[in-house]
Amino acid sequence: MTEPTTTLSKDRLRLWLKLLKVQTTIEGALRRRLRDEFGTTLPRFDVMSALARHPEGLRMSDISGLLKVSNGNVTGIVDRLVEDGQALRVAVPGDRRAQQVRLTPAGSRAFAEQARAHEAWLSDLIRALDGSAIGALSRQLDAVTHDLEDRDAL
Repeated sequence: MTEPTTTLSKDRLRLWLKLLKVQTTIEGALRRRLRDEFGTTLPRFDVMSALARHPEGLRMSDISGLLKVSNGNVTGIVDRLVEDGQALRVAVPGDRRAQQVRLTPAGSRAFAEQARAHEAWLSDLIRALDGSAIGALSRQLDAVTHDLEDRDAL
């Protein structure tokens, strides 16, 4: 009697491994293309993306929280962005210890160019999925995410 549950459990395990393989393959391709075409890294792209979505600036802890990485990881990336003139640190009014980071105009232009390429690359990388498949898969993954959130598993 346990066969259907065991089979479903094995199917879920195989699905998880396939999801990991797809994610790893896509991430590797994006890392290579960002490095080869823009001389940048995926973590740097991610920090710039967070800053681009918040032009008023973000505290370091906010960036860390959005990207789910340590403050230490973000600090090094932000330091290099500042050195390269693509970001700047601004004092937070009323809090002498806190700083916000925002993109400079040069950083915004560089990120916009990278973001256009990133979107085109992703579209090409998952071209095997048409619009209806993307919609169906998105709904199914949303259902998994909502179930995990409802169970406080995240």
